[in-house]
Amino acid sequence: VSTQSTGSLPCADMGFVKVQKTRAYFKRFQVKFRRRREGKTDYQARKGLILQDKNKYNSPKYRFVVRITNTDVITQIIYAKISGDIVLAAAYSHELPKYGIKLGLTNYSAAYATGLLCARRLLQKLGLDKVYPGQTDANGEDFHVTPVDNGPRPFYALLDVGLVRTTTGARVFAAMKGATDGGLNIPHSETRFAGYNSEKKELDAKVLRKYIFGGHVSEYMKSLQKEDQDKYKKLFSRFVKEGIKPDDLEGIYKKAHAAIRADPSHKKKEPKANITKKRWNALKLSNSQRKDRVRQRIENRKKKVAAAK
Repeated sequence: VSTQSTGSLPCADMGFVKVQKTRAYFKRFQVKFRRRREGKTDYQARKGLILQDKNKYNSPKYRFVVRITNTDVITQIIYAKISGDIVLAAAYSHELPKYGIKLGLTNYSAAYATGLLCARRLLQKLGLDKVYPGQTDANGEDFHVTPVDNGPRPFYALLDVGLVRTTTGARVFAAMKGATDGGLNIPHSETRFAGYNSEKKELDAKVLRKYIFGGHVSEYMKSLQKEDQDKYKKLFSRFVKEGIKPDDLEGIYKKAHAAIRADPSHKKKEPKANITKKRWNALKLSNSQRKDRVRQRIENRKKKVAAAK
């Protein structure tokens, strides 16, 4: 049945049903933005995050963007321009192995460490790392950076979580906690951190500290060791291979946090020397080489004919 015709359509149960989508509807139809059609961007949320007050003119509005994939945690400081988004600083959890965190690069603790790395890298770039050291002791308490009396204000950014469900204990808030402890001013409340009790309406700092230092992973490793040794060796095979025990995790994360604060800068990889590039097609021959190749083929053909006689 054509949906573009006007008038009414016969229906067995209801008599005649008026067509709602007429030719005028289809002529005026406008497709949604591409990233909305792909289900990648919430434009209502984006509009609220990037629109700046008119009396602030060209002042950028910064976002602390957190995205989590199957293998990586991505944190970025971004501001929007008409030409597109500009990334001011970025940190990824695949950088954590150089700070000592070799495994578990997408868990709650890794998300915190990645947020801390992004914050310290940005403040170092802007020359604010000495002015705003943040929360040097990650004790799980909620922390809000305090502006200094005689100096620049703390770097202000808004949390951008994308399409993730903002549930209590979500890893995007672990990255935000790392960034706030790193010295960024991100407006937030404690209600979405791991360890928050909605009935008592209070945050258990000990629980949050446990998650920051991998205590939840350590507890699961210990329980598996007691209950099912084979399953432990299967699920934590890479930990076993690296010689990482449940009690080692807290020390690993403490050292990593200290190393991040000591040197958060990004170092570019040096290009490898004497690289032999692969070719997937034949080299282009010169005129003399082509003629010589034809001569060789003729000679080979003559030899085969002579051998056949």
